[in-house]
Amino acid sequence: MRCAHWHRVPLVLAREVREKSAAPYVDRAVQCQLSAHEDGDHFGLLSDAGPYGTAVWLRWHGTGEAEPVVLPDCLVAAPGPDGEGCCLFAGHAKQHTWEDAPEEIPCTS
Repeated sequence: MRCAHWHRVPLVLAREVREKSAAPYVDRAVQCQLSAHEDGDHFGLLSDAGPYGTAVWLRWHGTGEAEPVVLPDCLVAAPGPDGEGCCLFAGHAKQHTWEDAPEEIPCTS
């Protein structure tokens, strides 16, 4: 389950990220993309238009100040030949995004 914490992106910060990363659009609020947690830093994706193999994330702690950080992509993929890649950054805590996916429940008639 994904973390339920959100953070508003200040307009000045959104403009700065858009200019530096050449992203056409930056959301005004982001949700933490890590697995559910209460302690530690939260990370919301601002733009995947960073330098090759990186993305721009908004990092915040509690209700305090937020800052943009450029982090390398997580390179871990799900097992198997068609394994889905993780959509987080390298060194993130807890589960990879493909581990956090809800299980498919077969339909019964």
